[in-house]
Amino acid sequence: MTDLRGAVRAATARLAAADVPSPAVDAAHLAAHVLGCGPGEVQRRMLLGAALTDEQRQRYAELVDHRVARVPLQHLTGRAGFRRLELSVGPGTFVPRPETELSVELVLGELDVLGSADPDAADPARTVVDLCTGSGAIALAVRDERPATRVLAVELSERAARRARHNATTLDLDVTVIHADATGDPRTASDLAPLRDLVGGVDVVVSNPPYIPLGAVPRDPEVRDHDPDLALYGGSAEGLAIPLAVARTAAALLRPGGLLVMEHADSQGETLPAALRAGGWLDVCDHRDLAGRPRVTTARRSGGTEGLAG
Repeated sequence: MTDLRGAVRAATARLAAADVPSPAVDAAHLAAHVLGCGPGEVQRRMLLGAALTDEQRQRYAELVDHRVARVPLQHLTGRAGFRRLELSVGPGTFVPRPETELSVELVLGELDVLGSADPDAADPARTVVDLCTGSGAIALAVRDERPATRVLAVELSERAARRARHNATTLDLDVTVIHADATGDPRTASDLAPLRDLVGGVDVVVSNPPYIPLGAVPRDPEVRDHDPDLALYGGSAEGLAIPLAVARTAAALLRPGGLLVMEHADSQGETLPAALRAGGWLDVCDHRDLAGRPRVTTARRSGGTEGLAG
């Protein structure tokens, strides 16, 4: 038997020495995973002098070894928290980040404005489409927090699309997940056929597309070595080729005045808004995350359709 408090403290020291962010938090979460409880319960058991069995100690040591090697915590536990949800994640699926919650806030704010502007409408339900949904984090959070909203999600990776469908089923959230290329034209692309009836009528399109410039190497090993390239790289030297292609899809889906909400790299806080303005989008505005970094651009679809989004 091994003292739980000593094991967690030793793990915290090892993680800190390996420059793992939030080593104490990660050590507690790994212990919680091994023990089948929450991190708060780990802290309680540590105070009570609880012990690990030999099997638990060995499993915990293996997980800590993997985390020291910078395997993402979420891949080790299979879970990622996002707003009020706990999502299933794993290899081949982009791990949702806290900064992406800003996109959800902006979508919810728009839905609330639309609801208050026309509370007596015969059909008050609004439609949101999440392009490049990954694990389904944004789409599922929107449906969870505004359950009257119709939400659809598009994902190119078959593996990630399966994960998003699994999350929707497990969380009992009615989100339609479409395995398709979010840069296609929903008016003609066969894989986007489920969206065809929505063309020109969607209220909000939200996207966290691949946006890292080609040739740039992410600093964090968890991103560089474990997130799928398909979810990372934006298809051009400045990283905007795929985001702007996704914006063109959004332009086809949105009603006039509908809102685009798009996450971007902190180096694109001026270039993405400029490209969207040049493409005919209106009311283009950039928003900073809690760390003060440029993070999300919002823009409204104009009344015209030709050439929109450049």
